[in-house]
Amino acid sequence: MNISQNIFHHDELFTIGVEEEYMLCDPDTGELINRADEIMDLLEKDLKPRYSYELILSEIEVNTSVCNSVNMAMKEISYLRNNTRKLGDKLGFRIGISGTHPTARCKDQSFVQNDSYNWVVEQLSYYAKRNVTFAMHVHIAVKDEHYAICIANALRQWIAPLLALSTNSPFLEEENTGMRSSRTMQFGVFPRTNIPVRFKNFSEYKILIDNYLSSDTIEKPRQIWWKIRPHMDFGTIEFRICDVQRSLKNVEMITAISQALVYQASKDLDNRCLLESFNMEYLNDGLWKATRFPLTSQMIDPETNTVCTLIDQINKMKAYIKDALKYWNNQHINKYIDFILKNGTEGDQQVKVYEESGFEGLKKYLMKSVEYK
Repeated sequence: MNISQNIFHHDELFTIGVEEEYMLCDPDTGELINRADEIMDLLEKDLKPRYSYELILSEIEVNTSVCNSVNMAMKEISYLRNNTRKLGDKLGFRIGISGTHPTARCKDQSFVQNDSYNWVVEQLSYYAKRNVTFAMHVHIAVKDEHYAICIANALRQWIAPLLALSTNSPFLEEENTGMRSSRTMQFGVFPRTNIPVRFKNFSEYKILIDNYLSSDTIEKPRQIWWKIRPHMDFGTIEFRICDVQRSLKNVEMITAISQALVYQASKDLDNRCLLESFNMEYLNDGLWKATRFPLTSQMIDPETNTVCTLIDQINKMKAYIKDALKYWNNQHINKYIDFILKNGTEGDQQVKVYEESGFEGLKKYLMKSVEYK
């Protein structure tokens, strides 16, 4: 496959794209219902590029255009949420937002029928049916392919704190899983969803993709689903870590953090002080701790190899991006981080609602609490 490094060359740096995956729910019961085909058929021509299928027909993805600022991205997300709500009024569904649906049976879901998703089903068989998950992804444009590889290497350090802030999927198939992000566990069954190794340069990354293509491991580069990756179609750094969020403030927070991390890492690379090498065991342990345990839990700092807490890592990340947030005039998102540190994540709120009103109340909450503006 002819993979061009020129895809990473952008006239405007640090532009943003945001993707959100929504549950399509019965307005009365909150159960998943199949409406993706009807949504795609009903879309006006100019909005078709902003929507895409996921693996199942009870899920739809929206994606912004290339945005010059976090504020512009948030306006588009708000518009897309409202447009999807209007489609729901016509087609008989409501948006629900959670990293996993709390009661839906994975085996009951219907697959999208196209070549790409048929390939996934053929590859993973039974386990493809287990991927009833909903994520938020953020793309940030970089200078060139060299910056893409180095920055992706470096930003592996922040996977644990990003997930810890966004955990939003404690329930699956009527079970309190004990996980803060059961989405991470479910999607983690897929191959190539891990934290990637460090790459020396773009050529090494390209060789890996070529070998995977030659060996029929993948059909397309985007079938490498790592937690963070240089995206070979868009020429961006893609963050694939976070559970989808009901709160627009949390979406703004994750988007602003992602842009600030890429910006600061780019500056560090300019100044030849970018840290790219980390102990993979500690990176994976941090991911596990964020997936499973509260923010107060201990992990190992992948830079210093010393024991700390997830809160410590979140605060370290805040300090790392302080100047970058100021540069982009996004310092206000620190308030959103602090709110989560004090009050918990959206997943913690799910547990509280469940304890008060059970699964029936929770399913309705996951629809009613979606923010649109």
